[in-house]
Amino acid sequence: MDLFAKIIIDQDAKALDRVFEYKIPDDMQVEVGERVMVPFGARNLQGFIVEICDECSYDESKVKPIASKIENFPVIKKEMLQLMFHMADKLHLKLASVLRLFLPSEMRTDKVKELVVRQVRLADEFEMPSSRAVKQIEIVEHLQANGQQKFTDVSNQFGHAALSALVKKGTVIVEEVQEFRSPEFDIIQNSKRELTPLQQRAVDSICENKTYLLHGVTGSGKTEVYMNLIEKQLACQKTAVMLVPEISLTPQVLANFKARFGDNVALIHSGLSAGERFDEWKRIFFGQAKVVVGARSAIFCPLENLGIIIIDEEHEQSYVSESNPRYDTHMVAEFRKNYNNCALVLGSATPSIESYAKAIDGESQLVEMPVRVNGMEMPKIVVIDMLMEMRQGNNQIFSIPLIYELKSIVEQKKQAMIFINRRGFSSFQRCRQCGYVAKCTDCDVSLVYHRFEDRLKCHYCGKRYKALDICPSCGSRDIKQGAIGTERVVEELQKLVPGVRVLRMDNDTTSKKNGHRQILNEFKNTKPAILVGTQMIAKGHDFEDVLLVGIVDADQSLYQSDFRSIERTFQLITQVAGRAGRSAKQGRVILQTYSPRHYVYRFATNYDYKGFFKKEVNLRKVTNFPPYARIVRILFTHENETTVAQECKVCYNQIQQIKEKYPQDFVYLDVMKAPLNKIKNKFRYQIMMRFKLDKADEIEKEVYESVNPNTKSSVFFEINPNNLS
Repeated sequence: MDLFAKIIIDQDAKALDRVFEYKIPDDMQVEVGERVMVPFGARNLQGFIVEICDECSYDESKVKPIASKIENFPVIKKEMLQLMFHMADKLHLKLASVLRLFLPSEMRTDKVKELVVRQVRLADEFEMPSSRAVKQIEIVEHLQANGQQKFTDVSNQFGHAALSALVKKGTVIVEEVQEFRSPEFDIIQNSKRELTPLQQRAVDSICENKTYLLHGVTGSGKTEVYMNLIEKQLACQKTAVMLVPEISLTPQVLANFKARFGDNVALIHSGLSAGERFDEWKRIFFGQAKVVVGARSAIFCPLENLGIIIIDEEHEQSYVSESNPRYDTHMVAEFRKNYNNCALVLGSATPSIESYAKAIDGESQLVEMPVRVNGMEMPKIVVIDMLMEMRQGNNQIFSIPLIYELKSIVEQKKQAMIFINRRGFSSFQRCRQCGYVAKCTDCDVSLVYHRFEDRLKCHYCGKRYKALDICPSCGSRDIKQGAIGTERVVEELQKLVPGVRVLRMDNDTTSKKNGHRQILNEFKNTKPAILVGTQMIAKGHDFEDVLLVGIVDADQSLYQSDFRSIERTFQLITQVAGRAGRSAKQGRVILQTYSPRHYVYRFATNYDYKGFFKKEVNLRKVTNFPPYARIVRILFTHENETTVAQECKVCYNQIQQIKEKYPQDFVYLDVMKAPLNKIKNKFRYQIMMRFKLDKADEIEKEVYESVNPNTKSSVFFEINPNNLS
């Protein structure tokens, strides 16, 4: 009887976004989830088998056979196939785009192979070499003492001739063994601590297969709770996923988890080499690793028998993918929780409004840890009015109180962190005479000046330009630097406290492999020292000698054109403040602002999350924003502006008809250029809509179906997008 395979072609094209059918050759054994090569037009393409059946939907004589297999095992497990269809349906993604999330990219493109090394060991039975063969005897004794060794190591240490002679005699056996390329990590002692009553209560509370929100202040010991929860699952022969929002957090988390769980831990994030990523994936796939630690992409790891999924700092924007394919890690985690019937723990000192609202409404279970594990009070936050500082004649970056506190920290030989969420020396260069601002030719954004390289850089496409000496528009030499960035802060600090080590941590200084780890280790081991950084320093890090945190420009995130801007400001202040005073001495935070009377600072300085939530959620309810409404953005991109504008307008007219059908449910609908109108030489137009929750699923489905699948533009759907630019 003939068998047929339903196959998804590994091509990210609209026309191929469906299942194709191929005949399985009689002499070929295949399984669902395997990768195969199939004839497609004049060439062979890669595909994934998603179903095997004994009937064909087409004329069997015209159905082509599978050309060959790529591996001898299914690389996509059944859970992930179901997840693929779920994501494609709910998030309006192409099937092949989702499948690509499940495999290391280099594996799909055959750019990475197993690392095979030659190993030597003693034969089970052998005779000792002659007493005159001194080197041969040394090799035998070395292998007796140390077991299997690398061929090259033994050859280099004792000589190639002696080793070859032993191999020829059969005394030493040579074997080819796969060597796993492992990410580097800091070796620390397993510092398992006795749980406080609050921590123990949290561990005991998280026991069922449901979603939990662990709301614990910074320093309350959430990581120890996570590790105890994972230990419970490992004892039941289950596995665990632990997600962190930033690569910068993985070195510290990995070191702690390696100390506790040893080789059971695998690491997944974008900073690994191709070989490391491939080998960690294989260890997970074949069950050699039971605990996966990583950033957003680790949610797709091929672990089976999941017992718990933990999303630390669950409120972070980085858990939402803003590039193709666009997805929300929380949604994927909910699917995997339901599939595996396991617990999902969302942890944060500042939960997202949506997550906390669900906990209050009973959709998830709230577990609270309201005090620090060391019993210390939260750091005192002092708000400095920078307008008042200017009136008093201080036009520097730093306020007088912050300068005083920094010098005090240096005298005590302690550490400080300075937070500014803008990298580079200044955010733009502008001509004072005509107002010209240097912009990227490929993106609709101003270029950022980097003093160290003396270059202008685009932070969207990475393109570099020569810094301005003369205005290209009017010829003036009167060039002004824009708002300050991390480079400028470092330069000013070096003048303020000469001789003190000032480190910088942002996307520029951490772009090289292990960049985060090296900076954090140097900071940890240097006193006094100051660490300047963007939001990658704001969460998770635990340095006992950091007694001061300075927030240079707290307003930066406050006035962004985004309904979440005030929420993000509260979260950033609370998170970065939590880096101070994590040991026996209370920390101090200096918060510089030009809007000291804004209500967000009143709640933040008192660490009053519940008060802030109550005010913010009431505003959202009145104005019909999430969690009380759904925002959908349809983004069109194309190299030709006329094409993208026309196709966006046609789609908008279609959605207007849907709006007329649901007049009471639509809160907002408009078509416009995207705030960033051009990125990487592609023009961007968008349709923004907001509708009430009662019929949101129904409306969203109709909206999706209204989009012409044959547009020349690339079209992306975003549900409650994190970034509206």
